[in-house]
Amino acid sequence: MSSQQTNTDVILIGAGIMSATLGTLLKELNPTWNITVFERREVAGEESSNEWNNAGTGHSSLCELNYTTEKADGSIDITKAIKVNEEFQVSKQFWSYLVNSKLIQNPRDFIVPVPHMSFVKGEKDVKFLKKRFEALSSNPLFQGMEYSDDPAKLQEWIPLMMKDRVVNEPIAATRSEAGTDVNFGALTRMLFNHLKRKNVDIQFNRNVDDIKRAGDGSWELKVRDVGTGSVERHKAKFVFIGGGGGSLHLLQKSGIQEGKGVGGFPVSGIFMVCQKPEIVKQHNAKVYGKAPVGAPPMSVPHLDTRMIDKKESLLFGPFAGFSPKFLKFGSMLDLVKSVKPHNLTTMVAAGFKNVPLTTYLIKELMQSKEKRMEALREFVPNAKSEDWNLIVAGQRVQIIKDTATGGKGTLQFGTEVISAADGSIAALLGASPGASTAVSVMLEVIEKCFPQQLKEWEPKIKEMIPSYGVKLTQNPALIQEIMSTSARTLGLKEAAAVQA
Repeated sequence: MSSQQTNTDVILIGAGIMSATLGTLLKELNPTWNITVFERREVAGEESSNEWNNAGTGHSSLCELNYTTEKADGSIDITKAIKVNEEFQVSKQFWSYLVNSKLIQNPRDFIVPVPHMSFVKGEKDVKFLKKRFEALSSNPLFQGMEYSDDPAKLQEWIPLMMKDRVVNEPIAATRSEAGTDVNFGALTRMLFNHLKRKNVDIQFNRNVDDIKRAGDGSWELKVRDVGTGSVERHKAKFVFIGGGGGSLHLLQKSGIQEGKGVGGFPVSGIFMVCQKPEIVKQHNAKVYGKAPVGAPPMSVPHLDTRMIDKKESLLFGPFAGFSPKFLKFGSMLDLVKSVKPHNLTTMVAAGFKNVPLTTYLIKELMQSKEKRMEALREFVPNAKSEDWNLIVAGQRVQIIKDTATGGKGTLQFGTEVISAADGSIAALLGASPGASTAVSVMLEVIEKCFPQQLKEWEPKIKEMIPSYGVKLTQNPALIQEIMSTSARTLGLKEAAAVQA
């Protein structure tokens, strides 16, 4: 066992899209800082960021029905949809900066244009979709979206979904060519290759076993070599915990007050995949439906065109399931170990509140393939079991906390940054739309944790992200400019740039 100790400026825990993004931002803002990355797996982007562990949707609220809600008066609240769309525009600006600066190359290897669609059946849901379309279309971020309840038009848009479909109730869809498919695994690996060229120390097969405050205010990490079992001590002035579902355990070990009372609820996912060219070529879109009653928002069913390693596939899902693991490659004891005296009552309250959800997840997990095929046939009426295979997607850990609106033990959906009051440590918890909003979320980390440097860094941030500090919906001209620029730079359809 080694007693070696090293000192560095910044430590990033986890080699996923969040650490890759934060490391890249910090290297641009202060190239002199020494950065070290620890990852328990053998390569970057193996957990939530891996291309087979998520749907690859560039989340921009063009198709996700759960980002818009119907209010008591019948109007549609598009607040969250606007927020998510703006955050994805920020990501595209940053990626465009990296491509223009030749820090990464070949954007088509990680982002391609794929239309985003919503598809609904039944009079009630068709009425909702029409109102949603009208509310979004009035906003410059969503202009250019199309709506149709004409089966002939839908046959043009989604031939695979309309083939052999018996239309005995109203159906409708919206379509936006501004949509994208993003290979977050490929992007993560590109960013870490760039960081390696910038002399960032990236150490794989390293598990962070413990983290505690040192006497001088810095953080000391106990890091174990997964292969040999040898242990090293590493100190840093700033630590970012970006370990996906594993972040909660490390946040708890840090002992910071801000992490008290926070729990986590794991949700697993299963997708069905089809790679038969004669079927794949009949569908070119990401088509989102409505989640079943009782399902978590991340379980909204969707049929997706995916481009992975220059090969097109179709994915359908996700089918939610339950596993006590917090990571795909985690431990069956993860959930039990996350229960501490400070979050016990919160977790118990969440357990009582979410019995229907837990029952739903277990039922989903017990489903046969044929039962899942029935769900798929709601989208693809003539789907054959032999053409589709099951793959297990990544684990997601939803945040549980006490809130003013939801009360004790409220299950949160989305991502959240939890940081110490002095900004010396931050952790990212939560799930979708995580990866798509990575740049916005990491800017939030920078604002919370480096307030002293922010004024000095602001010009560089604005160079990387021209809309930084501007509310996009209040500046249609800027929306037009950045969408057009990112479309050209990232090789997206110019149609995506003329939506405003």
